[in-house]
Amino acid sequence: MSVAAEIERKLTAALTPQRLEIVDESARHAGHVAMHGHAGQGGETHFRLTIVARAFEGQSRLARQRMVYGALSDELANGVHAIAMTTLTPAEAAQQPVP
Repeated sequence: MSVAAEIERKLTAALTPQRLEIVDESARHAGHVAMHGHAGQGGETHFRLTIVARAFEGQSRLARQRMVYGALSDELANGVHAIAMTTLTPAEAAQQPVP
């Protein structure tokens, strides 16, 4: 299973998101010195996530990030170098302009 697929599986199980977008940005970082030796998982090392979930209601931005990092602790310990994330409640997402 690809790293992106495992991220999707774990976040879906942990947060039951209404919307989950996973963008693999690893290719943009392939030449960075810090990435040498991280190609063992198919080069999947950098991700951008957009998550809309009721689980974030009443949670601070930091608490939301901790929820995501907790769900992905194995990936972060084993090859995923960076995750950029946007975490929104359904109400917050409704107020965002549609990309």
